[in-house]
Amino acid sequence: MYKFGYVAVLGKPNAGKSSLVNRLVGMKLAIVSNKPQTTRDNILGVVTDKNYQLVLIDTPGIHKATSHLDKFMTKNVRTAKASADVVLYLVDGSVGIDKEEEEHISKMRKDAVNLIVASSKLDKKQPSFDCDLAFSSKTGENVEELIAKILAFLPASKTKNFVYDSEDVTDRPVKFIVSEYVREAMLEVLKKEVPHGVAVVVTRFEENGGTTHIEADIVCERNSHKGIIIGKGGETLKKIGIKARRQAEALIGGKVMLKLFVKVEEGWKDKPNKLSDLGYN
Repeated sequence: MYKFGYVAVLGKPNAGKSSLVNRLVGMKLAIVSNKPQTTRDNILGVVTDKNYQLVLIDTPGIHKATSHLDKFMTKNVRTAKASADVVLYLVDGSVGIDKEEEEHISKMRKDAVNLIVASSKLDKKQPSFDCDLAFSSKTGENVEELIAKILAFLPASKTKNFVYDSEDVTDRPVKFIVSEYVREAMLEVLKKEVPHGVAVVVTRFEENGGTTHIEADIVCERNSHKGIIIGKGGETLKKIGIKARRQAEALIGGKVMLKLFVKVEEGWKDKPNKLSDLGYN
C-alpha cells in the first residue's frame, strides 16, 4: 500500500520549520537563521520512501503584515494551509506556547483541519505545554514518530500515486536555492535590520569548463545599506560571497565562481511591480 500527501509546515518565526524540512529532505534546501522571517516564499521539499511520498511546504513564519512583501508572505501561508492534506504546526519547544498561538490552534481544530501540533527543539529545555509530539531536527529524536503521525492522516492506495520522481527533492531550480544561500550568508554576516531589507536575484548561471559561473544582484533599500553590505574595501561582501559559494559548491558538487553586485531600489518591499520582478509573485 502507498501513501501520498501535501504537508503544510506552519508556525511562528524561528519555530524550526526549515530545519525540519532540511532534516527530512536530507539536504540544505531551506535556509536557516536565528533571525525571524528568514523564509519568504513557500518551498516544496519532497520526501520519498518505498511506500510513501510527502511533499512538505515550508512556509514563512506567521506574523503581522506591515509591507507588501509581508502580505505576499502571509498569502503564501494561507495558500499552503488551504491546499494541504495535513497541517503540521510547529511550536518553538524552547520557548513554549503563547495565548495567540493557543487561539490559532484552537481555531484550526474547529475548522476540522488534519492538524498535528508538534514541539520542536527537543534537544533544548522544554517548558510544559500540550502538544501531539515533541521532536528534535538536530538529533533526529522522534522524527520517525512525527512522520508516522502524518502518514496516519493520509489514505492508502494499492497503486503508487506519487507525483514526483524518487530523485526529486524540490520543485525549485538550483538558481533559486543559490540565491537563498546568498541571503542566508547575509543574515549571518550582517546585523540588525539590513538583511531583511534585501532581495537576491541570480542573473547568470552557466557551466563552462567544469566550473559553474554564477552572478547575482543583491537589491537593498538604501544607499547606507549598500555601504554596509559592501563594507570597508569590500570585505563584508567578500565574506558573504565566500559563505554562499561554499554552500553552492556543496549543492552543485563542483567548483563555483560567484560574483555579487549590490544595487539600491528604495522601498522595493512596498512596490508590487518590483516585488514581481524579484520573484515575489
